[in-house]
Amino acid sequence: MARTFALPRRLASLRPTLSPAQTVILGFAAVILTGAILLSLPIASESGRSTPFLTALFTATSATCVTGLVVVDTAEHYSQFGELVIMLLIQLGGFGYMTSWALLSLILGRRIGLRDRVILTEAHHLYEMGGVVRFTRRIVILALAIEAIGAMVLTLRWLREVPIGRALYMGVFHSISSFNNAGFDLMGGFRSLTGYVNDPVVSLAVAGLIIIGGLGFSVLFDLGARRLTLHSKTVLLTTGALIGLGALLIGLLEFSNPRTLGALSIPARILASFFQAVTPRTAGFATVDMGALTQATLMLIVALMFIGASPGGTGGGIKTTTFITPLAVIISIIRGTGDPTMFRRRLPVFVVYKAVTIALVSVAFVVSMTVLMVRVEGRDFLPALFEITSAFGTVGLTTGITRELSPVGRILLMVTMFSGRVGLLTIAFGLTRRQRMPRIRYPEERLYIG
Repeated sequence: MARTFALPRRLASLRPTLSPAQTVILGFAAVILTGAILLSLPIASESGRSTPFLTALFTATSATCVTGLVVVDTAEHYSQFGELVIMLLIQLGGFGYMTSWALLSLILGRRIGLRDRVILTEAHHLYEMGGVVRFTRRIVILALAIEAIGAMVLTLRWLREVPIGRALYMGVFHSISSFNNAGFDLMGGFRSLTGYVNDPVVSLAVAGLIIIGGLGFSVLFDLGARRLTLHSKTVLLTTGALIGLGALLIGLLEFSNPRTLGALSIPARILASFFQAVTPRTAGFATVDMGALTQATLMLIVALMFIGASPGGTGGGIKTTTFITPLAVIISIIRGTGDPTMFRRRLPVFVVYKAVTIALVSVAFVVSMTVLMVRVEGRDFLPALFEITSAFGTVGLTTGITRELSPVGRILLMVTMFSGRVGLLTIAFGLTRRQRMPRIRYPEERLYIG
């Protein structure tokens, strides 16, 4: 009997095992490829003809990475089947691959093993594995509840314009797209929400869903429990400051621009400024023409897109906590206090290392991809930087050049969207061997800095 089972055991030991990072990368890639195949089918297009695979792949990548950049108009090109596929990809992308996989396992009654729990813990940015399945279940329930409320509000608004069936469909689609920070719309003509720049219901409902989705589920749970951790306090403070300062600066920079805010009433200018400050948090909706903004405003939005949303949410970017941590280090050095602190709490060294690493690697990546875009497409630097940052931050805002890109330019954007959604560190870990603790610790010697 021992000899009978010896060979299978040896074969099992030789099977390659994927690291958590590799699992996430391949999972996202599989979802994107499946979505691209479905979107390329004749039934997915309004014309009844097959969509070119590169176009379908771009749309599937944008939807799964909850970005919103498109090379064909969603409402005009895709049939209702295609739109439903896009909506499903957005939901899966917003949840994340492992959360979606865990949800499917729970529905099918499949036990979630130790390895899956480890990956879920990393995906949710948790430090302890205990209760991760319960945490995942709460995420799904909360997300669906918020999307349902958003869909109800938007449906009631659009009942003034279209029949109830269409209003409900639009409400559900835009609620899912907003909460998951995706930016896909069904307005047609690449208009986004520019037709609702004066509409407080649509603007505030969509902006509210964007903000809630971008805060992160752990923050939402803390708010529900009325117990704020250091992470939640930092996220709320940074989010509020970025939106408030962004709205003020956009309002000032675009106040006299007749192509954006200049033609609006004062209340509409305030509403539009607020919305344009919220949407770079990785949502991609717009109530004014992005191509008509001044260069100063475009640079401001580039900065907001690069920072993005918060960890554990549905948005992208380097994240608010990654942005604020180096600032805490700078303040501590200027004050001469030594350890970086926030809200009377000292930040661990590994948190600072990780934040600085993500920030520097992301800057290098965005600049490199922008240079490639300029070289390949022959575009000016600022529009190329805006497009690349929008893709990396999984935002979806564009000055209008996305649909004009060559196949190589589209591939560059797809790589950028995928890298921004999965994470550069996750990709780096997936491409390298498993981490090992160093056996040697070298002696310390100082460098001259500054």
